[in-house]
Amino acid sequence: MANFILARKLGMTAIFAEDSNIVPVTVLEAGPCTVVYKKTLERDGYKAVQLGFLPKKPSRINKPLLGHFKKANITGGFYYLREFRVEDLEAFEIGQVITVDGFKVGDKVTVTGTSKGRGFAGTVKRWGFKTGPQTHGSRSHRIPGSIGTSTFPGRVIKGKKMAGHMGNRRVTIKNLTVVEVRPEQNLLLLKGAVPGSRNSLVMIRKQ
Repeated sequence: MANFILARKLGMTAIFAEDSNIVPVTVLEAGPCTVVYKKTLERDGYKAVQLGFLPKKPSRINKPLLGHFKKANITGGFYYLREFRVEDLEAFEIGQVITVDGFKVGDKVTVTGTSKGRGFAGTVKRWGFKTGPQTHGSRSHRIPGSIGTSTFPGRVIKGKKMAGHMGNRRVTIKNLTVVEVRPEQNLLLLKGAVPGSRNSLVMIRKQ
């Protein structure tokens, strides 16, 4: 059984636990994924398996990728291709299908995805800076304030928290708990929030 899988975030809901408490969960469509390629230490410098997720029509795939899928004897192709590093390559075969059956309730997983893009944001929204006075004639409500230094070094220090592009970054969340597994629907329910918007791709690995 593989301890990793690709999934698509469907959204959030809440379910009742056995102790009647409400548990907020993220619903993920996990798999089925197909092993498309195996990377070896001798040829590529590291060991990994490449998974394909969500079928795609051949007419929507370019020729280089069609040839890549043809080598794996796969009809058509996939929307997503992602790699997972492994220790034992012999445990996987090209064409092998990986499903959500490899997970069970109570497992701790690590989820990696792309966070929602928030566009250009100021320091208050982006970094949680405190605002200035709101009354008594103040005109400094949400401005960042001083960013400089004295005569020495006389420049803005690198890494200063300032306004800029917020979100749309690779984010990893650890220690999420598997609350429910529904193999017949390829669904995985994780306690808590998962990075990304609806229908975005996430990578799940057991800890």
